Amino acid sequence: MNVSEFLERHFRHFNARETLAAAKAYRELLAQDGKMMVTLAGAMSTGELGLSLAEMIRQDKVHAITCTAANLEEDVFNLVAHDEYQLIENWRALSAEDECKLLEQGFNRVTDTCIPETVMRHIEGRLLKLWQQADQDKAPKTPAEFFFELLDDPDLPQHFQVPRENSWLAAAKDKNIPVIVPGVEDSTLGNIFAARVMDGSIGDHNAMRSGTYQMQQLAQWYQATTAQSPVGFFQIGGGIAGDFPICVVPMMRQDLKLDVPLWSYFCQISDAVTSYGGYSGAVPNEKITWEKLSLETPKFMIQSDASIVAPLIFAYVLEW
Repeated sequence: MNVSEFLERHFRHFNARETLAAAKAYRELLAQDGKMMVTLAGAMSTGELGLSLAEMIRQDKVHAITCTAANLEEDVFNLVAHDEYQLIENWRALSAEDECKLLEQGFNRVTDTCIPETVMRHIEGRLLKLWQQADQDKAPKTPAEFFFELLDDPDLPQHFQVPRENSWLAAAKDKNIPVIVPGVEDSTLGNIFAARVMDGSIGDHNAMRSGTYQMQQLAQWYQATTAQSPVGFFQIGGGIAGDFPICVVPMMRQDLKLDVPLWSYFCQISDAVTSYGGYSGAVPNEKITWEKLSLETPKFMIQSDASIVAPLIFAYVLEW
């Protein structure tokens, strides 16, 4: 059996059935010459989702990315320091004292994976030069543009510890698709950028393009794209990576009074549930009231582990 045959044979009920239905609808959108935005929250890059997502991008199954700044930077961290990471198989059994030892050893833990502090300082050194140049030239860039520039550094490939094709960011750069990164300050390198402005290494914050600037970029991409094709929304996790981009539609319809279509597909993979007003666990129908989705929009909510479900859906789409 290939993956498609396996899912069609065994994924019949509950979240499994929803997974297969979402994958089929993804194929159907592409069959209509539709385009898909994928949003990345959590630690998907450290979870090496790039192994499947990069191929989706290369084969024109993904046409835009919105991600947290952590996923942006961690894709590159993995690219240049993969072999220096430490895997903790019994991470649930770690004591506070064990965590202190990891800190003393220079590791930052993400569930079962420990990222070495050294890679963060390595990439900081390279990005600082780019930030300073942008500041000096009064030529601000978005967070993704800085990372695309970093990937152009001819010296960087000699530091790669995994193949470049494992990087979803490199694939996005090669295919020239939009990569939108709201809330950059909520990341290691966003923290460092703020610190370098504060210590005078960078003149001011204007070297980095703002979130509202990127919202305008995304709105313009959406308007141009939907003039030709329906656009879907595939959300991995919750948070700002999903909340930010989905809002461009009501922003254009309600605040700019533009006649643009609603999102034509919606799927979210999350373990969040509806409670206490948390948006990450909101059922898709709630988005109808915010003028993001319509009654007819195919809607899927898969309450499961994205590190398991997303590669299966991607494999199903890639086999089509």
